[in-house]
Amino acid sequence: MGPHPAVAAIRLAVRRVLHDILNDHQAPDPGPHERPPAPLVLVACSGGADSMALASALAFEAPRLGVRAGAVTVDHGLQPGSDLRAREVVLRLRELGLDPVESTAVTVGREGGPEAAARDARYAALDAAAQDHGAAAVLLGHTRDDQAETVLLGLARGSGIRSLSGMAAVSGAGGRYRRPFLELDRQTARKACMVQSLPVWDDPHNADPAYTRSRLRHEGLPALEKALGKGVVEALARTAQLSRDDADALDAWARRAEASVRDAAGLLECAKLYALPPAVRRRILRRAAIEAGAPAGSLFARHIEEVDRLITGWRGQGAINLPGKVVAQRQGGRLVIRQG
Repeated sequence: MGPHPAVAAIRLAVRRVLHDILNDHQAPDPGPHERPPAPLVLVACSGGADSMALASALAFEAPRLGVRAGAVTVDHGLQPGSDLRAREVVLRLRELGLDPVESTAVTVGREGGPEAAARDARYAALDAAAQDHGAAAVLLGHTRDDQAETVLLGLARGSGIRSLSGMAAVSGAGGRYRRPFLELDRQTARKACMVQSLPVWDDPHNADPAYTRSRLRHEGLPALEKALGKGVVEALARTAQLSRDDADALDAWARRAEASVRDAAGLLECAKLYALPPAVRRRILRRAAIEAGAPAGSLFARHIEEVDRLITGWRGQGAINLPGKVVAQRQGGRLVIRQG
């Protein structure tokens, strides 16, 4: 008798991603008497149902494919007893047979709001762990439900098609981060934990209405499903993939076009920018602002629209102030974007 359907589904998703990782990280050809080193894959695990299901599937599948499997749990220090919770998660992960397993404590700042600050601190810690251990990849437990929430948050911000494309299955430097569960729903992961008797920790922040994503999860999405019927989550996840395909194509077009709109000194020429489709032009402007020092996470559509008006609605207006103390201004038919 085979495993429960939920367990089979999560294992299959992880197996596919491990095959991709092995194909992407071919080790150098060893000598005639040497065995190639087995790649290490880490799972980021909070102790919640999604990441515990992912950890258990990785522990099961990795040895069968000649992959070493480890884990990292991040203690954000935002709740009393978070250090104790992190130690408990480490013990559970070691019981699954994962090695190495580590807990890392971070300090969460305030920039961008509590959710963004926690996310930035978490990814910095995961980057450091992956580098320290020489990991080929880090698996993240984001599900189709998380993807739907991300799409709705992007829609609410009015941040454009890239924001609507949600989370990529592969992201980070060198494709470090992999998300095997983007086509699986949250309930499948929770059921897999239940049938395997895996203890899970439910983060109280996930039910705290002070957090935007929590309100969306417990109020917004249920209201949408009540008004529009079942299938909203699947439709939003499908929208994410379609939007990602479109955004990737437009990004590629913008990269190709950028060289043609710069003069010999490398400055952007307003007349040539004006001739481009708005979607392509604004991508070039965004890229130029980030290269000048504007933080990508703080650069919103409204900022780029203001800069765009220096090209499409020129009335002699002054400089535009952007995040990161970056200034954009029009000078003699050129657009200059630099640190102020």
